Amino acid sequence: MSAPHHRRLFTLFLSLPSLKSSPSSVLFLRRLHFLSPTSLHFATPTSFPSFFSSTRASAMPYKHRSGHAANERRYWKEKPRAASVNDVTESIDNISISEHAGGNNMGAGASGSSSAVQFGAMPDNSIAKGRPRGVWLPKTYATASELVASAAPSATALRTEKETEVSSAGSLSRLFQGQLGENFVVDNNTFSRAQIRATFYPKFENEKSDQEIRARMIDMVAQGLATVEVSLKHSGSLFMYAGHLGGAYAKNSFGNIYTAVGVFVLARMFQEAWGAAAIKKQAEFNDFLEKNRMCISMELVTAVLGDHGQRPIDDYVVVTAVTELGDGKPKFFSTPKVIAFCRMWRLPTNHVWLFSSRKSVTSFFAAYDALCEEGTATPVCQALDEIADISMPGSKNHIKVQGEILEGLVARVVSHDSSEQMNKVLKEFPPPPVDGSGHVLGPSLREVCASNRADEKQQIKALLQSAGVSMCPDQSDWFGDGVGAHSRSADKFVLSKFLQAHPADYSTIKLQEMIRLMRQKHFPAAFKCYYNLHKIDSISNDHLYYKMVIHVHSDSAFRRYQQEMRRNRGLWPLYRGFFVDIDLFKVQKDKASELAKESNDLLSNLSSSCPSKIEKDDLADDDANLMIKLKFLTYKIRTFLIRNGLSILFKDGPSAYKTYYLRQMRIWGTSASKQRELSKMLDEWAVYIRRKFGHRQLSSSTYLSEAEPFLEQYARRSPQNQALIGSAGNLVRVENFQAIIEGSRDEEGDLNPDEDSAPPSPIATNLDMVTKDEGLIVFFPGIPGCAKSALCKEILKNPGMFDDNRPVHSLMGDMIKGRYWPKVAEERKKKPYAITLADKNAPNEEVWRQIEDMCRSTKASAIPVVPESEGTDSNPFCLDALAVFIFRVLQRVNHPGNLDKSSPNAGYVLLMFYNLYNGKNRKEFESELIERFGALVKMPLLKTDRSPLPDSLRSILEEGLNLYRLHTSRHGRAEPNKGSYAKEWVQWEKRLREVLLRNSDYLNSIQHPSTAAPAIPHGIPSSCSRPALLTSENREMMGSV
Repeated sequence: MSAPHHRRLFTLFLSLPSLKSSPSSVLFLRRLHFLSPTSLHFATPTSFPSFFSSTRASAMPYKHRSGHAANERRYWKEKPRAASVNDVTESIDNISISEHAGGNNMGAGASGSSSAVQFGAMPDNSIAKGRPRGVWLPKTYATASELVASAAPSATALRTEKETEVSSAGSLSRLFQGQLGENFVVDNNTFSRAQIRATFYPKFENEKSDQEIRARMIDMVAQGLATVEVSLKHSGSLFMYAGHLGGAYAKNSFGNIYTAVGVFVLARMFQEAWGAAAIKKQAEFNDFLEKNRMCISMELVTAVLGDHGQRPIDDYVVVTAVTELGDGKPKFFSTPKVIAFCRMWRLPTNHVWLFSSRKSVTSFFAAYDALCEEGTATPVCQALDEIADISMPGSKNHIKVQGEILEGLVARVVSHDSSEQMNKVLKEFPPPPVDGSGHVLGPSLREVCASNRADEKQQIKALLQSAGVSMCPDQSDWFGDGVGAHSRSADKFVLSKFLQAHPADYSTIKLQEMIRLMRQKHFPAAFKCYYNLHKIDSISNDHLYYKMVIHVHSDSAFRRYQQEMRRNRGLWPLYRGFFVDIDLFKVQKDKASELAKESNDLLSNLSSSCPSKIEKDDLADDDANLMIKLKFLTYKIRTFLIRNGLSILFKDGPSAYKTYYLRQMRIWGTSASKQRELSKMLDEWAVYIRRKFGHRQLSSSTYLSEAEPFLEQYARRSPQNQALIGSAGNLVRVENFQAIIEGSRDEEGDLNPDEDSAPPSPIATNLDMVTKDEGLIVFFPGIPGCAKSALCKEILKNPGMFDDNRPVHSLMGDMIKGRYWPKVAEERKKKPYAITLADKNAPNEEVWRQIEDMCRSTKASAIPVVPESEGTDSNPFCLDALAVFIFRVLQRVNHPGNLDKSSPNAGYVLLMFYNLYNGKNRKEFESELIERFGALVKMPLLKTDRSPLPDSLRSILEEGLNLYRLHTSRHGRAEPNKGSYAKEWVQWEKRLREVLLRNSDYLNSIQHPSTAAPAIPHGIPSSCSRPALLTSENREMMGSV
């Protein structure tokens, strides 16, 4: 919706008469809130050729920089290809293993023209010529130079070396004064190069149920199409390492205490494995990763970075992925190849089981079902060892280094010949010796942290110094120029400049494509840019280096991106732990035209390629990515039910906490007997911890200091309690050595998210407005009684509010026979330019996806209108709002949908709608709507200064919600008069009406009056896909929040 349309809709809302006269619409709409992302978005076309033509048309002319041509002559040459470490022999290279879940099928597309190859076109699987037989090189990178060796000279212009480099000191000074980035102007001579620096597997959310995934896995194994691979899930944090120059990374950050701890622990692993040779091997390993552009991902398990399910006995890492980054899309090693790689470098491996027959994989799922509620590490590992076709124990024994509390198992589909390849690896790469067992290794992680308690900076410095210069010779990621320069973000326009510049190679094209899509679709992600201090000596006025962190804020982004990948099979995956090196550079005018032509040729080739030739990603294939996470109840008790419930318990009290944990257990499908046992234990925990802490909430990062002693004494009371708890009594005290984490950081070490997060879309220079030939859908994610029908009627009375000739029509859900939303889609196809008022509650993501599809197919915008409410921790609507909605519905007469005072089950229907929104708090609910549709209209509902909900109202609503849970758990969606709780429903409906009648004065008094002033923020996007720029006149009229 364009800005003028927001304005006109708002004007109508202001002019609406009081709805007090309508019993069904006590809500007054004289005050509405328009919410949108805080910054405007850069509107970019979706096709690459049009993007570049429009960019060049508006680009600034090339300006000759004074003194540059005279003093610094540039020449272009290809950077020499570094040889890899000779210690890694060809034996691992002979293991040809595909990795389905890792997406390693690089180069599946067309080779393109010669000019496309020159610009890093889609790589193929050619064997590198002239490679020594005894040297193993990652295929995707080692062949890069050979692939373009015969290309025209213009290909070499992508690698630049300057004869004269600016001094490091001068670069730092200008860098942190903001001069270089701010003065860098994108023009026709500007190019960008982007390469992935570190990443982990994409996060895939299965759209099928767990039972459907299990059945498909068994079926694929039975047909000989796949093997099921199962690995232990250690309870820690993601840590990625790309060498001392490539960098150390947490899930969404770098240069902090999390990555310093990771570097220290990894260095310690080398000391334990190599003994006296550790320093030499650390240096060789760093050199190997850098020369071959590789990254290893690990689970970092420590007791110093906050509590998970159990404080580990020792601090360690386990390698979970090895990735060849090359010059293109990352290629993940298969598990047998990971094990071979780790055994050569003596890195810790995980425990892995392979199930290659129908009998074994069926037995695996049966074993999990038998152990899921009481299983701990020892019985689980023993059971899997007995039934697996292959068991490969990890070099770090979970029981000895972490303990008995096991987070879970990860089962996924891999190549059908994985068993054969695993046997080959186990034969050729036996477990390596441990040469450091008799050596003095120096202070442990806990000792270093305990000895440096001044502040976080002191701890980081001590950890990196203890890791040693062979492991960490460069500390610039943590300390920059020595005064904390790293913490300062780069120029906020870096990303816009990156997207506007010509892409220098195929990798850059694909990353630009990904970022544009995410920003145009308003995905919940930030693109945070920092100066790349490893290249500070190479920075100049015309060549800038950055690190970009792609931080996905919500799992919904991964689900939505998967859907985009299914529509566009050439998209690169959206990875977890996503870090990109970005170079922005200029070339001389004569070279620029030649390179720009080649860039456009490559884009044209990609755009015109038929689907069969476009590089496809197996990660978009559902069967190739079948994966299921199987967690154990003994772990979930501690993390989900105790730790994650602390804020609810201390903020909302024991009743809300009970509602929370019962809902969690119902979602998990916990057996009735375990639910009873856990309810008794958790109620006792709630009384115990509130009595001890009062209103002061227990910290979630150290919750085990209180929870573990409680669980230990509870387990001692009976064998039944012991089985429920799993394991207790081995608490590790962390008070004296816990890492100091300053500022607002999440568990994975995200740096000051509020300050460092880039806006969710680029800053706009040319912003599109929605034209009058585009349609509009107004819909209502609400609950019966929210006055949506009354609002639609008032809009229909004022069809001229939009100041154009588009028809405005309303489709009332209660008057439509059959399925409602397909009917709306059908009507929109007939009149795609019309304004549709979808007068029906739209409570879930399935409906929202249908509306998004309508927007795409009929060139329309959509705007959600929701009742304003504080919400609870698990529902966007508070009980006060629910009480008002029921109260309004029971005042209706002759409602077309028969939901009025004469309906015997009106209360039940409202409870059903209320439960449809369970699972999201208010912030998550509003954020997802804004992310999907670009804006949100809030209708005022309740007074902010209202008195608390009377106990009688709260009690009758909570009683109804509990009765609804019992009814649905036993009878599903059956009518309340057809189940075993029929009498209870009749009694509850009667008492509900009596309680509402007694509190009618209160319910009328808490509703928002019609005289409130409007409050609307600046900068409202126009649609779910393209933003609009509000004029100053519109902004002034709308005001601000």
